[in-house]
Amino acid sequence: MKLAIASDHAGFEMKNHIRDFLLGLKHEVIDLGAFNTEPSDYPDFAEAIGKSVVSEAVERGILICGSGVGVSVAANKMRGIRAGLCHDSYSARQGVEHDDMNVLVLGSRVIGPALAEDLVQNFLRGVFNGEARHVRRLNKVKALEDRF
Repeated sequence: MKLAIASDHAGFEMKNHIRDFLLGLKHEVIDLGAFNTEPSDYPDFAEAIGKSVVSEAVERGILICGSGVGVSVAANKMRGIRAGLCHDSYSARQGVEHDDMNVLVLGSRVIGPALAEDLVQNFLRGVFNGEARHVRRLNKVKALEDRF
């Protein structure tokens, strides 16, 4: 799968770990920064991931900051982005299956590398199931983007 990954300075180490983990699984990974631990602004990285996903340059994105909250809020401001902050395997997979989540958000100061790997694997294994109730709900979410 072709993926984009990005983080602010707080998620830099975890981003590098997850990038290498994904490369080891033979995924194609585009690293959109940060490229060091110098203080940086999380909305810039949320925008970079959002643009990659919406333009279909990648199939899905992974965003990381200290708590995960900042990049989640920023990413979800972009039309077509459905970013979910996950700390458990069920949500990482179910978010894709039911809500067509296209960006996984992780908090590097909240979870460790082993759990992050598990969340990423579950996110990537998930496939939107297309059930009528989920399509109906997703269409309502898309309609919100058009109204506000």
